[in-house]
Amino acid sequence: MDMHTVVVGTSGTTAEDVVAVARRGARVELSAAAVEALAAARLIVDALAAKPEPVYGVSTGFGALASRHISPELRAQLQRNIVRSHAAGMGPRVEREVVRALMFLRLKTVASGHTGVRPEVAQTMADLLNAGITPVVHEYGSLGCSGDLAPLSHCALTLMGEGDAEGPDGTVRPAGELLAAHGITPVELREKEGLALLNGTDGMLGMLVMALADLKNLYTSADITAALSLEALLGTDKVLAPELHAIRPHPGQGVSADNMLRVLAGSGLTGHHQEDAPRVQDAYSVRCAPQVNGAGRDTLDYAAVVAGRELASSVDNPVVLPDGRVESNGNFHGAPVAYVLDFLAIVAADLGSICERRTDRLLDKNRSHGLPPFLADDAGVDSGLMIAQYTQAALVSEMKRLAVPASADSIPSSAMQEDHVSMGWSAARKLRTAVDNLARIVAVELYAATRAVEIRAAQGLTPAPASQAAVAALRAAGAEGPGPDRFLAPDLAAADTFVREGRLVAAVEPVTGPLA
Repeated sequence: MDMHTVVVGTSGTTAEDVVAVARRGARVELSAAAVEALAAARLIVDALAAKPEPVYGVSTGFGALASRHISPELRAQLQRNIVRSHAAGMGPRVEREVVRALMFLRLKTVASGHTGVRPEVAQTMADLLNAGITPVVHEYGSLGCSGDLAPLSHCALTLMGEGDAEGPDGTVRPAGELLAAHGITPVELREKEGLALLNGTDGMLGMLVMALADLKNLYTSADITAALSLEALLGTDKVLAPELHAIRPHPGQGVSADNMLRVLAGSGLTGHHQEDAPRVQDAYSVRCAPQVNGAGRDTLDYAAVVAGRELASSVDNPVVLPDGRVESNGNFHGAPVAYVLDFLAIVAADLGSICERRTDRLLDKNRSHGLPPFLADDAGVDSGLMIAQYTQAALVSEMKRLAVPASADSIPSSAMQEDHVSMGWSAARKLRTAVDNLARIVAVELYAATRAVEIRAAQGLTPAPASQAAVAALRAAGAEGPGPDRFLAPDLAAADTFVREGRLVAAVEPVTGPLA
């Protein structure tokens, strides 16, 4: 558990706040300004509810049923009904961290004072997060417009003390029992509140924020593995010179080249072996690593800008404006988030592809410049890392399928009222799989490259100090070095954990200084 507290105000929520609450269990508190804004907006909604004129979401039905005016005695039932009917998800359970991000981000918007929800509802949302109660949310049910309806509905159902939820001990129980065990009173929804709890891009945004955090680590890790592969292949580091990247000034390209150059500083393998390993130029997968990695980095930067804008947004329909108007709008449409989720799946697939090509080169005796076939101890008797590359190739192939955009699709719903949807939730779900696969792909390259570097060292060559640090840390983490064939899956799993937890970056930075 993260012991620090995230204070939710009317604005200012950061990506770091999302990760702290979703992944590390940070506590959540509402600021005094947020409580004041919630109360002020609620007065406006209550005033509108008392008028005879219909107001969407306050005194009408929803979606294609918005034309019906709902009498006051039925409005509490209306709000309960929208939650119950929209909690229609199916399929596997969504991960705990995703649901916590979803809940926290909905609380962030509610606290902005633009939704008309009462302060006590917002406080109960915070209480659920702090108690470690996680609603059971299912894989399917969101079209990304009007936001993530079914996932958010399952969360709202838990607020009402209905449905199922997971307790802090990981056991799934009826939500009412969990709330009672933690002294939390279920909410009785009033006008507009059910709608306000459902109408947002919170699920896709939460998954975007966490993907960006993961990909930042993976891109730095991939710069390191690319450098290790270049070194093991006796390549030249001259292509990493800053003046070459200055004349094509894409920011990410320069960052990746600098990372690689710092990892290779002091190497006795790079650029010195044209007589025994002659070539005019290194292959594209080696020479162009900064260009490919850097283009992905620039895409991450753009996606982070979009995430920042969405974090600053109050997504609901209708919304309470500062001048007291309550207006319908289309801000719940997930297109801005959906597009960048798909962009990230594309660059992740391409990064995985170039990693796999370098791995294959390390294993091929005809292209590895003196390394043994498949980095085997006794080739023929031993198969070495032959099938590790098969596994990597299978992951890359799936990454390419996951790169097909979800946001280019749309399917009409709600009797053609919602006739164009973003599919942002689907884009986010496949990106999570892509990020998991990319970590495995980078881990396989790391495992192959460190073995190759150790073989070069056994040949009498001196790897860079940063390379030696990476090798030593990976071996200490349980991924063994060169030798006769053994059960390989545990080594690959150890390498995967090593990369995923950021330990590769941590291992080399004492030598290189902080890497971007």
